[in-house]
Amino acid sequence: MKKYFLIIMMFFYSSLYGQAGISNIKLKKLNGKTVKLSTYLKDGPVLINFWATWCAPCKKEMIQLELLEKKYSKQGLSILAISTDSQKSLSKVRSYIRTKKYSFDVMLDPNQQVSKKMNASIMPTDILIGKDGSELWRHYGYLPGDEKYIEAEIRSALGLVD
Repeated sequence: MKKYFLIIMMFFYSSLYGQAGISNIKLKKLNGKTVKLSTYLKDGPVLINFWATWCAPCKKEMIQLELLEKKYSKQGLSILAISTDSQKSLSKVRSYIRTKKYSFDVMLDPNQQVSKKMNASIMPTDILIGKDGSELWRHYGYLPGDEKYIEAEIRSALGLVD
């Protein structure tokens, strides 16, 4: 009986985290400031992209994410690119982002605390979070053409269904 109780409690707490806990996650911006995910959720859905400088598919996907950010930011979409590069590689992250001049916010997760909390161990991982803090969609990896699926999910989250 105790086993069943513990299992039920685990599911209860994991679902509780899944709704309210995601929006309370603290993120460190490239400029060093800390911000909660809930700050971005005020305007609408958030597409979180976990990436690394050593990941070639990540870099290809970021070009497409920039286009999506420009297309849907006025409708309330925010894109957050969270680098999982180690502390030693942060200068590479800053240099890469400065060179590319992406308009979306870039966060740092050098100890992979956020990526572990959000179960993002494959690079890249995209997670679409609804305005209410719930996870709407998740995608692992990137191949050219995947941006069509990403855009369809974004449009759905924004209520722009065709």
